[in-house]
Amino acid sequence: MSIRVQITCSPEQSNDVSWINDQLRQQAGLGANARVRWVKRSLDARSKVPFFIISGEVFSASEPFAVSEHLPLQNVSSAEEVHIIGAGPAGLFAALQCISQGKKPIIIERGKEVKRRRRDLASLNKEGIVNPDSNYCFGEGGAGTYSDGKLYTRSKKRGSVITVLDTLVHYGADPVIQYEAHPHIGTNKLPGIIENIREAIIEAGGEVRFDTRVTDFICQNDRITHLEYNGNAREAVQSVILATGHSARDIFEWFHRNNRLIEVKPFALGVRLEHPQDIIDQIQYNCAVRGPYLPPSSYSLVEQVKGAGVFSFCMCPGGIIAPASTAPGEVVVNGWSPSKRNGSYANSGFVVSVDEKDFAPFDKHGTLRGLEFQSHWERKAFQVSGSIKAPAQRMEDFLQKKTSATLPLNSYIPGLVSADIRMVLPPQVSDRITGALLQISKKMPRFRTNEAVLVGVESRTSSPVRIPRDAVSLQHPELLNLFPCGEGPGYAGGIMSAAMDGIKVADIVCHIRS
Repeated sequence: MSIRVQITCSPEQSNDVSWINDQLRQQAGLGANARVRWVKRSLDARSKVPFFIISGEVFSASEPFAVSEHLPLQNVSSAEEVHIIGAGPAGLFAALQCISQGKKPIIIERGKEVKRRRRDLASLNKEGIVNPDSNYCFGEGGAGTYSDGKLYTRSKKRGSVITVLDTLVHYGADPVIQYEAHPHIGTNKLPGIIENIREAIIEAGGEVRFDTRVTDFICQNDRITHLEYNGNAREAVQSVILATGHSARDIFEWFHRNNRLIEVKPFALGVRLEHPQDIIDQIQYNCAVRGPYLPPSSYSLVEQVKGAGVFSFCMCPGGIIAPASTAPGEVVVNGWSPSKRNGSYANSGFVVSVDEKDFAPFDKHGTLRGLEFQSHWERKAFQVSGSIKAPAQRMEDFLQKKTSATLPLNSYIPGLVSADIRMVLPPQVSDRITGALLQISKKMPRFRTNEAVLVGVESRTSSPVRIPRDAVSLQHPELLNLFPCGEGPGYAGGIMSAAMDGIKVADIVCHIRS
């Protein structure tokens, strides 16, 4: 039986693996031959001198480690088929789970393979050309592939975090994600892992089809009998896992147009807030210059203003603000970091919770009123900038209600346009962002600076629509062989929770079909 122990150490000591393992062995009272597995490493920067907390399991030399929990694969080339719409984390992990249960997954993805997708991102960043089927949101790996690969989740009751992390390591991720308190892969490394997963699915007999958009569900009574692809080809189906992500508006519109049950869902709307990374380091580490053994610092901020939550979202130390539009005529921003998080800027979504009362002006759109509210402000941002360039305003100028005469150097490759950010946000949202920034500035005075810039709009925080499913069977109430899954239908919020939901849904589907 292993012994769980914990030590604290300086940032410099945290880089000496041998020293840490020796300290853990000593804490456990075991000898030099005992084996050590790190369980968690976290940084505590609340005191004047930051320190790391490292916990681990120590095993006697004769005791084996626990077996890895990654999903085992078998050959399913002739097995019963399960169709999966979407090749994001929910779809990919659903496919792996199907294979482990002896079913053949067929993944249908509207976008391109992960490498071909890069060309469309380059066109988007450099030329402002939006490919509606291949962008930061659509394509192999889903929205997370080129927007960071953050793996932190609070949704541990949804499934096995360990299984997902072990699977990612099995397909090429750095094993540090298994014990870091806030694991992160990085946009530069995640594509290779996604490729490895796809190749494993195909090698096991599954199928992955790219450039294939589902344009219609052919239904008979309470079942989907066929899927229509790209407006013409049809294929018979038995079970369908719907894992299309939060930006597949055409799917939501199909449900609305065909009077199939969907629901309005709250989400959050706001801006990307970017500081020079040095400023955030100085605030968080209480130092003039971040030391060589400390990682680029981050923050997590939450305030209540006029009855609504205002919070930071998807914080990217050393990161980049990216254009996340999925159609021409809209401006949407998101953020990501490379694996080393070694960029000059720190950015985060800074958003306000919005719900039914905010959607009221769009009531004529019925169950799509939240989606129309979201889309309205994305179009408004495009109208203000006139292109994929994003409206932006220095923080102090925003608080003083002044249009910025100049904008700071920043990470947004398409470029920024000076504008009053209030023009691209609902008044209740901009007022609450103002209130939250003023409250935060009292606690973190250096956070308020005109070297920081607000960039609009951050609007794809989560899906504005929920596609309902039964709590036990996970089936759609009206289409009994359709299984809504992941972030798009409203059941996840990031790579980890989406992957866990994919496993959960696929497990139910395989049980029902067996």
